[in-house]
Amino acid sequence: VNTPGYARQTVTLQTVEGQFTGGGYIGKGVDVQTIQRNFSAFLTRQSTLAGSVQASDVTRSNKLSQLEGIFPGGTSGLGAAISEMLNAFSDVASAPTDLTARTVALTRVDETASRMRAASQALDDLQQGVDQELRQKVSAINSLARGIAEVNDQIARTQGTGQPPNDLLDRRDQLVRELNQYVQTTSIPADDGTVGIFLASSQALVLGTTVSPVSIVSDDFGDSLKNKLAMTRNGLTVVLDENTLGGGEVAGLLRFQNSDLVEGRNLLGRLTMAVSTAMNAQHKLGLDLDGNFGGNLFTPASFSGQNIRQPVPPATLNTGTGGLTLAISDVSKFAASDYEVSFSSATSGSITRRSDGLVVSFPQTPAPASGALANVDGLDIFVSGTPNVGDRFLLKPFSTSASNIDNVFSTPRNLAVASPIAGSMGKTNQGSLKQVSISARTLPMSVTTPVVFTFTGTSTYTRSDETPVANTTVFTYTPGQAIEAEFPNNYPTLPPTYNDPLTGWTFTLQGSPKPGDTFTVIDIKDPAYGVDYKLNSGNATAMMNLRDMAMFDGAALTDGYASLISQIGIRSQSAAYASEVSSSIATNLEKDRTGVSGVNLDEEAARMIQYQQSYQ
Repeated sequence: VNTPGYARQTVTLQTVEGQFTGGGYIGKGVDVQTIQRNFSAFLTRQSTLAGSVQASDVTRSNKLSQLEGIFPGGTSGLGAAISEMLNAFSDVASAPTDLTARTVALTRVDETASRMRAASQALDDLQQGVDQELRQKVSAINSLARGIAEVNDQIARTQGTGQPPNDLLDRRDQLVRELNQYVQTTSIPADDGTVGIFLASSQALVLGTTVSPVSIVSDDFGDSLKNKLAMTRNGLTVVLDENTLGGGEVAGLLRFQNSDLVEGRNLLGRLTMAVSTAMNAQHKLGLDLDGNFGGNLFTPASFSGQNIRQPVPPATLNTGTGGLTLAISDVSKFAASDYEVSFSSATSGSITRRSDGLVVSFPQTPAPASGALANVDGLDIFVSGTPNVGDRFLLKPFSTSASNIDNVFSTPRNLAVASPIAGSMGKTNQGSLKQVSISARTLPMSVTTPVVFTFTGTSTYTRSDETPVANTTVFTYTPGQAIEAEFPNNYPTLPPTYNDPLTGWTFTLQGSPKPGDTFTVIDIKDPAYGVDYKLNSGNATAMMNLRDMAMFDGAALTDGYASLISQIGIRSQSAAYASEVSSSIATNLEKDRTGVSGVNLDEEAARMIQYQQSYQ
């Protein structure tokens, strides 16, 4: 009863032929015909399979729980740090010359960067732990496979005895059950009493007494964040498709590492890159206490060779001279995913979003304004050289974003919270016009001289920056509707940012104007208007308003972390449910198996009493 894998053995007796004497036949009792092993191949196979599925589901569920713990909610979470950082600019907006308020804002920026790096480091630690577990479990698989091959050899040697080697069969079945805890297998018996053990439906791990060892290898692109299971047979290494592995702890770990952990890393990277890029871009539009434009608050986003990979041996290698680079075009369109680019010619092909399999073909119509090969999810993809047919690239724009993030700004005086532009109402205005908001959008500004808006009625106006002839076209005025800057037709294309690259500023008015009323967009440092830019906090307000900017799948910037937690939580909850179901099924099937093969102490005690009574 205490021996793992032991199947009950029952003595089968047969009557010995009686001996003839003059007084008749004298019975000679019975002798042992065979020792029968109580065993159901069907129940054993079903129980082993269910246990393998259970091992996979439980392993993945446990790892997802660890991943979920990296992203806590509440005040200790990254979401709270982002909200506090943006809210800190509210105090700066109220007192733009207060160095204490500026220092607090910069402290919040540093805290946000610190929490982003900490989350990234926790993901790296989890990744390293999964790597170690995979290699340990692969070592166990090879050890168990060798054990099965050895027992196969011993069983084959007993074939001539005519009696089943029950203990050896028990041992082999137990080894197969233990093996299936790591990776799901299929067993096929041979005529010589041995069994063949197959992985991934058709790959032979054990054939008779021959073992093809398995190992952990990188994927086609040498991605250090992903692993594959491979088998070596006759000197040839075959990479196994993880989708065909079925159950087992190794399959659960591979699914977690190559799917769940990748998504967690991309979600964090997307959040980091979107927030830092938006903050940097907005801060650059402001003026500091010395009248200079601002710089970066965070380490600016950059893409390196780690983000753009080509196939590595033994995968089919690229044969062209092509190379890819990435640039950000719109952070509000980011998708938490890796991308695979495949070329069907030097200028055409497809881009596959790995998170959901969406395929985008290029060249695109209309072509990206930046001159890029293609634009997908707010990213411009540029090509250099000449790719050949069949060349492939893996793009990982977000995988390392959070690990490199840091604050690069430390001087409160240089915090750029003033807007470079301001609005000036005409001194002789008769209507009820009032300014609701005004802010810069891009640099440089569309014009360097004031732009005058002259109202010709309660709902019409002309503007001095109109091209080709100023103050000739009548525009419609709608209270509360934003009015944007215009660019001359020959104005050079500006570098793309996270908003409209053709808009230098925007303002909103309310109220009803009278004919002749004016509103002027001015350079805030223009001495003709006597505005003290040091007391202006327009850019601080704009940075605070980033909280409500549509960013993550249409949700506000401050809801980005909640979206991250939600997506990981859904995966974790689904995996926990699958784990409960498969565990229940495995437990019931194991009960059915042990009902046939297992030792029951109550039954054994009853038999002892029966034999005792019979003897008496």
